[in-house]
Amino acid sequence: MRKILFGLALLSLLAQPVYAVEVAGVNLPDSVEIGGKTLQLNGYGIRKKYFFKIYVGSLYTVGKATSTEQVVNALSGKLIRMNFLYSKIDKEKIVGGFAKGIENNTPELRKDPAVEQFLGLFDADFVEGDQVDLAMSDANNLNVIHNGRQLGTIRSPNLVKAVLLIYLGNDPADDDMKAGMLGNL
Repeated sequence: MRKILFGLALLSLLAQPVYAVEVAGVNLPDSVEIGGKTLQLNGYGIRKKYFFKIYVGSLYTVGKATSTEQVVNALSGKLIRMNFLYSKIDKEKIVGGFAKGIENNTPELRKDPAVEQFLGLFDADFVEGDQVDLAMSDANNLNVIHNGRQLGTIRSPNLVKAVLLIYLGNDPADDDMKAGMLGNL
């Protein structure tokens, strides 16, 4: 009987999702599937504003990347995931943050129609527990998902680059989060 109970306990453990790490109460899986490709957790960080924790940002890639260039130049899938920690953030603040990040890192793209389309996708405020996925199945397509709800897919290599550079560019949203996403924790 003990062997059966042990076997059942072992099976239940194996059936649980595998998490690489827990950050600020958010379980980050060690891998995700995007566009038929398995992406591995490359790194993560916490976006802070003053002393408030806003969200956990994580980067998933096909292969280990330790530099911005490796991430931006990779033709395979990538995912930036935002798990919100703060009680409520108006969508205008997040959209404004995206716009500022694009302006700071790729100013030539600020008025690009694909960037304008991306900024217009968000239709709700962000609350604690929300998850936003910015999924790139290749170097041309950006798929935006908020709490499992598809907001849109935009085909634009310029937009994919601009979004990645919000987090990983020369003037990132958060220097510590950039270092963490690139595995330099």
